[in-house]
Amino acid sequence: MTKGTVTRDEAAGTAAPVLEMRDVDVWLPARGGSLFSHDKVQALTGANLSVAAGETVGVVGESGCGKSTLARVIIGLQVPTAGSVLLDGTDLTKMSGRERRKAVGSKVGMIFQDSSTALNRRMPIRMILRDPLDVHRRGTPRERDERVRELMALVGLPPSVADALPSQLSGGQRQRVAIARALALDPTVVVADEPTSALDVSVRAQILNLMLELKDRLGLAMVFVSHDIQTVRRMSDRIVTMYLGRIVEETPAEAVADRTRHPYTRALLSATPSLLHETTPIQLSGSVPSAVHPPSGCPFRTRCWRATDQCATAMPEPTREKDLESHVYRCYHPVFNESDLESANLQETM
Repeated sequence: MTKGTVTRDEAAGTAAPVLEMRDVDVWLPARGGSLFSHDKVQALTGANLSVAAGETVGVVGESGCGKSTLARVIIGLQVPTAGSVLLDGTDLTKMSGRERRKAVGSKVGMIFQDSSTALNRRMPIRMILRDPLDVHRRGTPRERDERVRELMALVGLPPSVADALPSQLSGGQRQRVAIARALALDPTVVVADEPTSALDVSVRAQILNLMLELKDRLGLAMVFVSHDIQTVRRMSDRIVTMYLGRIVEETPAEAVADRTRHPYTRALLSATPSLLHETTPIQLSGSVPSAVHPPSGCPFRTRCWRATDQCATAMPEPTREKDLESHVYRCYHPVFNESDLESANLQETM
């Protein structure tokens, strides 16, 4: 049931996307509003995203920037207010609810943030892994049992845990179960939403290495969501930066340290510096604006050290790097060199 291996170089976006989001908007009712309030949260605005077979696209940003909403749209838990979502060329938004659940359930795997709440506490591991196979009636009962054993071996779980309950496993083992369950139906796309944030530091590297190994071995397309841009760099081929429900930059992972143009991506990089790239931390002023009443123009302008009056007029149009076609950013005053960061450092000392 495994797929052919696709390397990172081969997955550089030359093939037709297996997943595509086109101009997706998600507007949600505002929490805490009055009974007669019509306020809406702009959770996603004009989101465009494509993922090719064998490619990992990382999605990064602070809490509340729209990462989890984007993930929920992909896995069918959130229906877009506008726009379309294509899976293997089929528009999910034009399907009935039943058709969409069947298509997404069989083609999209999901790895949730906290395996302790994502796994049924009353079911043994054997049944947790077999459940998707039973629901979608994959193979005979004997073949399903064999698939469960195959999945456990795939993620490095010993046969002895098959009859254990999730509470009897360590956090790392539970996350391996969650990964195995996401792979049970040989999905076209796997969505991983902060898959290691609930784990101990000593276990995170093991799980990340496992995910990289499985992605390369099975040729998976993956959307990897995290607030940690250094982890996303390690896991991804391309990185998408989100701020207040908008995608503000899309960068090849190998170019993030040296070629990012958007001030917000630069700030994220400085917040989690790597050992290989020395950087001065950029302290952003103020807090993330309200998604109910976002700023006009560029949503980042209220915290950006390079903002001018122009930034309030309209959201910048996408700009594509001349010598790097896969690098796109939306900014009137992009960062091109270290001198463009001087005012940010000055802002920090004031």
